[in-house]
Amino acid sequence: MKELKATLAADPGKHVFHGLTPDVIITLAEKSLGVHCTNLCRPLNSYINRVYELEFEDRTGLVIKFYRPGRWSKNGLLDEHAFLLELQALEIPIIPPLTMVDGTTLGRYGKIFFACFPKCGGRSYDEYSEEQWLELGRLIGRVHAVGATHLPQERITMAPDRSTRTQVENLLASDLIPVEMRREFKELTDSLIREITPLFTQTRMIRIHGDCHFSNLIYLPGKSFYIIDFDDMAVGPPVQDFWMLLPGLKEDSWREINLFLEGYETFMDFDQRSLGLIEPLRAMRYIHYIAWCAHQFSEDGESRVAPNFGTREYWQQEMGDLADQLERIRNAS
Repeated sequence: MKELKATLAADPGKHVFHGLTPDVIITLAEKSLGVHCTNLCRPLNSYINRVYELEFEDRTGLVIKFYRPGRWSKNGLLDEHAFLLELQALEIPIIPPLTMVDGTTLGRYGKIFFACFPKCGGRSYDEYSEEQWLELGRLIGRVHAVGATHLPQERITMAPDRSTRTQVENLLASDLIPVEMRREFKELTDSLIREITPLFTQTRMIRIHGDCHFSNLIYLPGKSFYIIDFDDMAVGPPVQDFWMLLPGLKEDSWREINLFLEGYETFMDFDQRSLGLIEPLRAMRYIHYIAWCAHQFSEDGESRVAPNFGTREYWQQEMGDLADQLERIRNAS
């Protein structure tokens, strides 16, 4: 892996976003939207894409997002935009893509797709009041009511025998797992997938945000919560969009769950049985994160991933966490 990283670092042409200079970024925004911008071009935090804050001449903010090539197809990105525009039409608080001069919402620069969004200020909370839990329930219930109307064209299905199985197969096909640990990793993930797959068979799968955690919810004083960053939009169980907000394990979070569902069911029915998917979904997220790190590292060798990613200690820790999670799932059965 050190050799791969050195090779990629020596050849910046291999970096997927090479060439996105401030001049290029500002020019793309101006031509796409038919506007004039100031010289402001401020990079924003993003682990996967490249995102920049720009500014119109009247000093209002603009955000331009360049999607990492190979992660989504064109139709997959249009699925995201279509969902956002459906939500906007019903005045559900999200940040919709801006329409470009050609009438589309998706631009292209070489192999990189991009989109522009209005800048929306606000702050994130990591602890919610009772009223905020109710409000979050209502908001996500409204989102899911729209998400349930139809399925997307090309988005993953968040299920152990589909998305998780694919991620495991990709990891095993790489050279990132130490040879002497590959069998143990395969046996552990096979056991996990085999045990949790039946739990998903009776679950309704709809369009969901897919990555709904504290950082993807911003609050505007005097207004409401907004959900941002629909990059990981998927077809999946509705419970996926709120379990990461809980302050702890399910058994320690009944107050928050009940408040959330009280708000949620104002707009959307909720299958109480799907609360049993929280720990399986947590295990799936462990694998999702490992696969994400592997993809980022293999692609350009420089993306921010776990500090000791790929070491024997890293895999021991990850497999230990997965084994503990599998035991927790078994004990809950």
